[in-house]
Amino acid sequence: MGKDKRQIPGTTVFGAEMARKGYALNKMCFSFNDAANRDAFVADEDAYCARFGLNAEQREAIRHRNVLELLAAGGNAYYLAKFAGIFHLDMQDIGAQQTGMTKDEFKAMLAAHAND
Repeated sequence: MGKDKRQIPGTTVFGAEMARKGYALNKMCFSFNDAANRDAFVADEDAYCARFGLNAEQREAIRHRNVLELLAAGGNAYYLAKFAGIFHLDMQDIGAQQTGMTKDEFKAMLAAHAND
């Protein structure tokens, strides 16, 4: 099958190419299902990233804690939620980052469209 050519403004489409690009990042985030791995990451973030072979773009996005950068680096939202959980961020925090809103603004927008 050819390259995914869908374009959604403001969105990074997660297709086969992004899955390959983000494999190491997503594998690392999946490891956070285990509390010992979360603790190891917090104890030595750089060593933990190196253990999974993250590239420079992925490491920079991890340092920035920036969801849009992580998505552009091949991150999958479901695995990134594991990473965000380490910092006690929920999906509303992530949605707010993605839209450039505060969390309260994002929650208000969701509530306004709850019955659409």
